[in-house]
Parts: sequence; C-alpha cells; structure tokens
Amino acid sequence: MNVISLCDGMSCGQIALVELNIPIDAYYASEIYDKAIQVTQENFPNTIQCGDLLKIYQNETWLKSLPKIDLILFGFPCRNNSKAVKGRKGYDDGLKGESSWLFYPCADIVDWIKQNNNPNVLFLCENVDGMTEEDRKIVSNRLGVDYIHIDSNLFSAADRARLYWTNIKYDKNDLPKENNLVLKDILDTNVADEYYYKCDFDFYGIDKKVCAKLHINGHDILKRVNSPLFKSATLTACRGGNLQKKVYDINKNLCRKLTENEYRKLQTIPDWYKMNVAKSHIYNMCGDGWTIEVIKWFFKFI
Repeated sequence: MNVISLCDGMSCGQIALVELNIPIDAYYASEIYDKAIQVTQENFPNTIQCGDLLKIYQNETWLKSLPKIDLILFGFPCRNNSKAVKGRKGYDDGLKGESSWLFYPCADIVDWIKQNNNPNVLFLCENVDGMTEEDRKIVSNRLGVDYIHIDSNLFSAADRARLYWTNIKYDKNDLPKENNLVLKDILDTNVADEYYYKCDFDFYGIDKKVCAKLHINGHDILKRVNSPLFKSATLTACRGGNLQKKVYDINKNLCRKLTENEYRKLQTIPDWYKMNVAKSHIYNMCGDGWTIEVIKWFFKFI
C-alpha cells in the first residue's frame, strides 16, 4: 500500500499496518513535532517525512508527484474540540479553533487524491467525542461518511471515547462487546520512588473509580487518583509535572503517577516499538496518539 498520514505523530497508523503484516510500499508522513519524527524514523527509517501540513496541502506539484495513494490517515488536532476546554474562552471554538481547523486542509488533500489520483482511496479520520453535533455534521458531510463512536476501553485498560470517520467497510457487529482489563492488569512492578507522591491525600475507598485526591495545587483533575480496580481515565498529552494520570498503590498505601511504560500499555503500543526519547516526550506522544488495537480493528477489514 501507498499511504499518506497527515498529523502523523508517532506513526500509530504505521504501527497498526506493520502489526497486521500489511505491506507498505511508501509511507508519507506530515508531522512537525521533532521528537515524534525522531521516534518514527528510528522504527520506520523508510518513512518519507513531508513536513508541515500547511506547506503541502496546496502544493499541487508535490501532490502530482505522488504514486497512486491507497490509504489516507489523519487525526487532526483535538484541543479545541475537547471536553476539557468546554467554557474556556478562546479554546472551545471547535473546528474554528486555532488547531482543530486543520481538519479542512486534511479534507482538501482527501478531495484532491479522490479527484486526481485514486477515486477509490481509503481514508480514516479520528477525533475526540467532545466535538459538538454541529462540527460532527460538518466533518461527516465533508468526508461523505457518518462517524462511528468507539471507546478504546473495548480493547484496553483505559477509557478513550473517540469518533472515527472512514470509508473502510467495517462490520460494527464485530466490535468486542466488553473488555475486562483494568489498571491493575497493566501496572508495572518495582516502580521507582520518583513516581510516588509524598503529600497527604483524601481516600474515598478502593471501590470508587476516583479513589483518592491529592493535596496539591492545581485544577481538580490533576488531584484525582484512580483505583487500580477500574479503567484508567483518558490519557492526555502532557510533559510531566502533575499532569500524568495517577493510580493508588494498594500494597504501599500511596498514590503515584503512571509510568511512561504504563502509558504505552494503555495505548496498546507493542513492545517492539522503540521510544528512545525523554519520559516527557513519551507521555506526550502517547496522550496524543491512537490506541493501536482500535486502528488494527479497522485495518483488518482492508
């Protein structure tokens, strides 16, 4: 297959294709985050990095130079669509926002490929379920398909509700009905002291999903500690501090941050995928990325 991945990040689409042994002839990636590019190239050195999306989407000379494209992937920036920014002036303006509007150049590239390269090209688009109904309709009308709502918790130990638009002919009835994995099933052993909080906390009981709250400064969401008996809260992009999701350690009666390796497992990133960058960048890329097993579910229908 010849693939274009827009807003490629850590190349989760390419991971899923490789996991399914789907041959890749050429993989074009548009990405600007240098650490994501570094990790992608270490794992997939044949990836053709194309740079900034805004510099290629109107470059017809570049578009005409492409071979026949079989698959287009894009998870355009979600910050302006997220539930986390609802009510925050200047952030919750959806597809009109400073980052989420990148949907439109992505859609332009899909249109160009359909009209000039391959009318039967497959595509997969992803974004958060916090998107308004109005914006969902805009995306559906522009891409010509309705979305499917899938929560990654059907495939992993983390909640991650997402919307997917695709013309891949999937069978919705084939989705798992449930998945019993919870945080305790993916937790690392022998976690270093640096991940543990030494501050006081309020404990509500291990049978509560948010079983404790830390006595730290910041927004309420930063203080929440998850019970290991439940799914993890949705991972978000972060670079450290107190932004990582937290879990209660039953054996030590302490609260700690999830490790970067646990973030990987919650996103079902295979062990073979190398991420030789600082912890902060791993947290960031995992929070921004796709749940690999969900993408594999779509791709198995190709």
